[in-house]
Amino acid sequence: MKKIWFIMVFLFTVLTFTGCEDKQVDSKDTKASLDKIQIGLSFDSFVIERWQRDRDIFVSTAQNFGAEVNVQNANGDVKEQISQIEYLIDKKMDAIVVIATDSDAISSVLKKAKEAGIVTIAYDRLVKNADVDLYISIDSEDVGRLMAETLVEQLPDGGNIVTVYGSPVDHNVSLMEQGVTEVLSGSNLNVIYSTYAEGWLAEEAFHAVNEALKMSEEIDGVLCGNDDLASQAVRALSENRLAGKVVLTGQDADLAACQRIVEGTQTMTVYKQVNKLAQTAAEYAVKLVCKEDIDIKETIFDGSQEVPYAKLEAIAVTKDNIDEVIIEGGFQRREEVYLNISP
Repeated sequence: MKKIWFIMVFLFTVLTFTGCEDKQVDSKDTKASLDKIQIGLSFDSFVIERWQRDRDIFVSTAQNFGAEVNVQNANGDVKEQISQIEYLIDKKMDAIVVIATDSDAISSVLKKAKEAGIVTIAYDRLVKNADVDLYISIDSEDVGRLMAETLVEQLPDGGNIVTVYGSPVDHNVSLMEQGVTEVLSGSNLNVIYSTYAEGWLAEEAFHAVNEALKMSEEIDGVLCGNDDLASQAVRALSENRLAGKVVLTGQDADLAACQRIVEGTQTMTVYKQVNKLAQTAAEYAVKLVCKEDIDIKETIFDGSQEVPYAKLEAIAVTKDNIDEVIIEGGFQRREEVYLNISP
């Protein structure tokens, strides 16, 4: 009789602690409280180094909360991303998290997901006119300001600069450009060449530097939308014996960029707290599915309405603080960052 009673109590306990109904979800007690929440995670591509890190951390965090993640990769093809989101809708995901290939083109399919009762989250790139349940990102305007401030601080008045922004259909690019313009408008620096990199194609930065050099042999600074673009800007500068003589900025704190910073061929990168971003996004996805308050007070206008905006801080990284921020912070390993530096 005691054995039967024990089994009954055990089964009651299991049933009580599965599912989201009437359960508080937080980082301490969520692990045992979920009944396999299904999250669709749709990536633009994995061409940029950091996206693989975002994926791994997001998936690991979601699994720790008891959720399962279905990862899709559109390889930079917006039609493919729309098709993959349609697939996630058909699979009846509880939440769909999207790193948009095109901030405008996927709005309709995300609206369709929301109408189907699925939680929708725009991750790091705002989707316009989609009325998502949450937009979570680093402050892109501040990213632009940090880059431009580096140029203003390190270049002489009247210096010539080149700006190579990312994809024009990435909403973050327009925000970053606003931050850059805000700072540069109060300076005497001259933008002699400016362009966008369609699809974040890094070779556009190589082309931009060479085109700018045709216009003027004096280039003092190059502002690149990310570290992948900066890699090709460095290649062009190296071929013209200018690497290390020109102030160069990027963002993402990619390993190669961190190596260039300690070597002296890249001046700064913007560290976006990817670990924290991915962890927070996974936690918020679970909470929203479970109808828990995530206490987001800030909003951003998506073109038609205000949507909740979880904003994380951006950090400028140079040779002076790379050890503290990047290495001691656990983002990159010291032996890899200093791989090409003699003891």
